[in-house]
Amino acid sequence: MDARLKEIIDKSQNIVFFGGAGVSTESNIPDFRSEQGLYHAKQVYGYAPEEILSHTFFVQHTETFFDYYKNNLIYPDAQPNQAHLALAYLEQQGKLKAIVTQNIDGLHQKAGSRKVYELHGSILRNYCMDCGAAYDLDDTLDPAHCRGSIPICPQCGGIIKPDVVLYEEALDEDCMLGAIRAIEAADTLIIGGTSLAVYPAAGLIRYFRGKHLVLINKQPTPYDGKADLVIHDAIGKVMEIEA
Repeated sequence: MDARLKEIIDKSQNIVFFGGAGVSTESNIPDFRSEQGLYHAKQVYGYAPEEILSHTFFVQHTETFFDYYKNNLIYPDAQPNQAHLALAYLEQQGKLKAIVTQNIDGLHQKAGSRKVYELHGSILRNYCMDCGAAYDLDDTLDPAHCRGSIPICPQCGGIIKPDVVLYEEALDEDCMLGAIRAIEAADTLIIGGTSLAVYPAAGLIRYFRGKHLVLINKQPTPYDGKADLVIHDAIGKVMEIEA
């Protein structure tokens, strides 16, 4: 672990981690908002990712939505990286009180983290839009449960929608409130793998009133000037805990 980061962690009793796509890219999950992701979506589907992943598009072009979603957002074989594992370890030590994530892949929980606020939902939770029956990821990927690429509820024939917040949809109020309270109570906020450009999630950091603001991101962010420690590097490398 970076020595400067370790020094801050050692002095902290109530750490919250706020993370974005850069945490998952190190588990080989591409960022669909990247230049490459944008180009791929336009070439293959004729639309930008933000259009495809909108509520309107989901309703009007459901088949294309699921085709894109399954091929670009779901990586069932992805494993937690050193950043996920370090955060789970810090929670076990009683230092880290919560993770607030913009990611939908469930890798924090897979690493062992328990207190995770998933602002944009999770691919692991899926519900029938008609009867409300719950399904896991495997059910939605099983061709026996699909009409084309669209997962269909075997109980009532309704469409199974992932519990993921699409563009034009509101974030879950309870999740947002929990994240705000955790950030307000933190003495250290570590922000990693995010450009802090996606709102309203990025606006959460204004609730931080603690001592140490740490930013770990490969590229500069608008908040670099406000942080006590800025590290422009891969988050897994920065956070890796030596055995």
